[in-house]
Amino acid sequence: MSDPVSWSGRRWLNHHLALLRLGDWLMVLLGLLLVVWLMQHFWLTAPADHVVVRQGGHVFCQSTLLTDRDIRVPGPLGVTQIQIRHHRVRVVSDPGPRQLCVREGWISRAGEAAICLPNQVSVEIIGLQRDYDSLSY
Repeated sequence: MSDPVSWSGRRWLNHHLALLRLGDWLMVLLGLLLVVWLMQHFWLTAPADHVVVRQGGHVFCQSTLLTDRDIRVPGPLGVTQIQIRHHRVRVVSDPGPRQLCVREGWISRAGEAAICLPNQVSVEIIGLQRDYDSLSY
């Protein structure tokens, strides 16, 4: 014999599903399509393929994410070390006092950036499609 709690749950579900009409199902479908479109348009970004390293506002180096590489960028406070591994980038060390760009960790999506303000060094991931952010203004 089946459990009375699960049976009452099935009856409740069947009762409420029977109340849905064609317009209700169309609204559910429209809502799901809207969620999928919004996710693709705003959440998913273009694949990243390049990294741009700037020092003092000027491009210091531009490299592909396909090859592993270490980059040393001289700045006013010292040398910032950047590492490219497995299609990701991170700032390994920076002479700045707060180490915010080092704490950013690995970045891998187009539009992401790590900025070392005291040493005037920034690392930005570039994809096929350039998104607008605070670095673009």
